[in-house]
Amino acid sequence: MTRYEANLLLYLETCAVDLGGRVASRRMNAVDFEIAERWNGEGFVEFGRIVYDHHNADGDHWVHLSERAWEASRLERRCRADRMWAKRRYLQTRRVA
Repeated sequence: MTRYEANLLLYLETCAVDLGGRVASRRMNAVDFEIAERWNGEGFVEFGRIVYDHHNADGDHWVHLSERAWEASRLERRCRADRMWAKRRYLQTRRVA
């Protein structure tokens, strides 16, 4: 999975969890849309537009993740957390072994 794909997957996973699947297209670029449409065709995610009368600030598109996408997002989120932990630049109040 490329960096662009990983970033998009984590954004779509956040939308699925926090916004009931609503996706704000203003937060996506042309490459993101190409990836989302490809994934839609492959069955990795379901992705589409919301009827105009139902658009709101949370989104004008929708996403539903497949089991494969859920597993990939879980793994990517864990890897990202590990990378961020390794790069942290703060002192802790507990002793780290």
